[in-house]
Amino acid sequence: MLSPEPTAADHIHSESFLHSLMRRQLRLSIACAAAFLLVLFGLPLLNYFAPDLMSVRVGGFTLTWLVLGILFFPFVWLIAWIFIRRSIALEGRESRDAQAAINATKR
Repeated sequence: MLSPEPTAADHIHSESFLHSLMRRQLRLSIACAAAFLLVLFGLPLLNYFAPDLMSVRVGGFTLTWLVLGILFFPFVWLIAWIFIRRSIALEGRESRDAQAAINATKR
């Protein structure tokens, strides 16, 4: 009895496919978390080590409050947007690679 030919769904649900995708998404998650933590811990460090710079007034706010109150949330949204777009791109690339592997085995 012949075994059925592998389908794209079989490859997409294979352990190697899932581990590869998870590794790439983990790297992406770590990069996004590092960017967030850099800003989160960088602001207090800048306040401590460069108080003169952080007390400069920009648009009626000190630089500290400008970054914390106004720029912090768009930065977090930007990180989330980058994460989602790259995560979807990773999944799409993995899916295309899986389909290409299936097509190569059929030839």
